[in-house]
Amino acid sequence: MMRHMDSLRKLLLLEPRGYPCQNANYILPPTHPDAAFGFVIAEQNAIYPMMSGHNAICVATALLETGMVPMEEPYTRFALEAPAGLIPIEAECRHGRVLGVTLRNQPAFCRAQDMDLRIDVRTIGEVSVSVAYGGMWYCIVDAASVGLCLEPAHGREIVRLGEMIKVATREQHSVQHPELDYPGPDILCFRGPLERAADGRLGARNVVVMSNGQLEWGKPETWTGMIDRSPCGTGTCAVMAMLHARGELGLGDEFVHESIMGTRFVGKLHGLATVGKGTDAEVVGVVPSITGRAWITQHATVLCDPTDPFPEGYTCGDIW
Repeated sequence: MMRHMDSLRKLLLLEPRGYPCQNANYILPPTHPDAAFGFVIAEQNAIYPMMSGHNAICVATALLETGMVPMEEPYTRFALEAPAGLIPIEAECRHGRVLGVTLRNQPAFCRAQDMDLRIDVRTIGEVSVSVAYGGMWYCIVDAASVGLCLEPAHGREIVRLGEMIKVATREQHSVQHPELDYPGPDILCFRGPLERAADGRLGARNVVVMSNGQLEWGKPETWTGMIDRSPCGTGTCAVMAMLHARGELGLGDEFVHESIMGTRFVGKLHGLATVGKGTDAEVVGVVPSITGRAWITQHATVLCDPTDPFPEGYTCGDIW
């Protein structure tokens, strides 16, 4: 789809039919015998990630509430096939509605050689970065270390610094998945301070910065990106993998990740898994799950008239 059908992504996600932070999910026949459906995730800037937690939660909710997957109450269990592999789903259902979705992701990991990197970023200086995989390759940065407050009002500065740090990290410390042809880092997560709630669970606020263009160091107007409005499922998996590697989150412990909008995913580590087994790149990772909820907000029919002058949509620099 990336090579041969990207015009469809543009049609759906660019103006006038889409907007900068929109995603599309293509529902396909599965190739895995245990999956009900396959799905391919398409995001802005021609990004087709191996996996996306919030997109998987949305897909599972849509499939169940439209009847494409038969709903059983109180729980419906089935599997989806993402490009990263099989994703088991458990959905809590009541009166025809999905009240919550728990997905078990493919293994996440954070290697010792990718932790506590010192990255030199133009106009910012040296920044401490850790890189972890949770379905995408994440640069993970302490927001306070670069003077950021993770609130919606600071969105422009968050995306400016986030995109600059991510691109600088990719230039100075590129990574490759041990099993998949998936290089990185391709996305960034700013972390707030870890806090322990009264119920004993660890949690933190986070903001994930995604690309919406090509950064060019000689053009400051390109030093920008966009914010994931959700708590970010694969980002939560990557952060949990990093916390586990640091000895701060144990197997079986829950982790509450809050988005910039105050919504939450609850993550959990279920065990260890070896990625790239038998290769020089072998690494021990963790098996994470994410629990969250999605809502259907509209049923739409997308049209493209043969005389439309913008059959692949368009962008304008005021919001893109």
